[in-house]
Amino acid sequence: MTRSLWPRSLPGQLMLLVAILLFVAQAINFALLLNGRRQLRYAQFTVPAVNRVIDSMENLRSGEPVVDRRGLRQTRIDTRSRIPVTHHDAPKVEQGIRDGLAEANLTAGAIATEIRDLRADDPRLRHRHSRRAERLRRVGTELRIAVEVPGSGWLNVRTPWPDSSNFIFWQLIAQTLVIYLVTLIPMFWIGRRIARPLRDLATAARTFDPSTPGTDVEERGPGDVRAVIIAFNQLSDRVAAMLDEKDRMLGAIGHDLRTPLAALRVRIESVEDDGDRAKMADTIDEMNRTLDDILSLARLGRPSEPATQVDLSALVDAVVEDFRDIGADVTAEETPRILVRIRPSLMRRALRNLIENAVKYAGAAEVALNQDDGHVGIAVADRGPGIPDDKLAAVFDPFTRLESSRNRETGGIGLGLALARAIVREAGGEIVLANRDGGGLVATIRLPKRPA
Repeated sequence: MTRSLWPRSLPGQLMLLVAILLFVAQAINFALLLNGRRQLRYAQFTVPAVNRVIDSMENLRSGEPVVDRRGLRQTRIDTRSRIPVTHHDAPKVEQGIRDGLAEANLTAGAIATEIRDLRADDPRLRHRHSRRAERLRRVGTELRIAVEVPGSGWLNVRTPWPDSSNFIFWQLIAQTLVIYLVTLIPMFWIGRRIARPLRDLATAARTFDPSTPGTDVEERGPGDVRAVIIAFNQLSDRVAAMLDEKDRMLGAIGHDLRTPLAALRVRIESVEDDGDRAKMADTIDEMNRTLDDILSLARLGRPSEPATQVDLSALVDAVVEDFRDIGADVTAEETPRILVRIRPSLMRRALRNLIENAVKYAGAAEVALNQDDGHVGIAVADRGPGIPDDKLAAVFDPFTRLESSRNRETGGIGLGLALARAIVREAGGEIVLANRDGGGLVATIRLPKRPA
């Protein structure tokens, strides 16, 4: 999988965007500067070179001498060309010579140009003043022109020809680096100043836990960022207030419902028929368990029990023993000590719900504990009728039961699995249901191994 080169952080994106814009601007600047230098060079060197050729041609026509040996600027008439006639290194100079000769009514044959590097030990520099010689050395190159003069031979011209492209390039590179340093460092500081409160806000939102009182995110950064932080703090306060109100309402509902159930429990003692009294007592117990499931599921987001380090094998053994004490056929494999960080009472509730389902539908349950590198699993297996594959996910929805009669013999109102999954997910794990080969169902609680 390839990784995107575009940075993910806000400072990185700002710096990259500014760097790209600066690069484009500097590229345009370089093109304009290079074109200006070329025009300047044409005016300073090309025009004089063309004029020297034209003046020499006019001197030849009038019979005057054309030899000029002043320093690096030399003009002479020879019987042959001093450069290969196939070289055309300066086509603009050649075109300028032809245009100038045409205006002066002069004719010429072949024209060749060649640009050569100027050697530092060139003998023509020996007798020059040191500063002048050094300045000529920095020129770097010279232009050689050969013009065929009909009937007179070849006019050979040599003149300094500065090649400033490399100098301009490195100058622009240095300028760009300076601009980058002057621009990107403050941009990075500004980006971090904006991103730091945003990261704090993201952390607060990611770790928001309504069950624990938290502190407001510090209001800092630019005005827009502060407005977002203020809105988040107000939202978290409203959420906490709504959950507090919900808890108070659930407490009142639980109290109001348990009071008449307790009164009914007392009243059934006056029923003389033992069978009817037992059925009534079972109904009241079922209503109490249903009420507990509903309240537990509603309060799961704000559990009062803290997470602690627990020996999971001991917890499983304790739940299994509770079922054995009431005569249920539940077996468990002996496992070594496995420490996990969970809320023990809630996890007992989840495991008890899974075992109750297995016992209710299959008459027996097999509990096994296993672990791998990063997870620990509690498997509750049975040999009951199982669940159709297309219903494995639906049974976790609250108030969903595969058996629609809602009678007490085949289960409650469909909250057991929903509550168990909510408890396990709150602990960072997951419940997986799968049909067994040969019939039956296995429900597996997978929990992450967390450090103490």
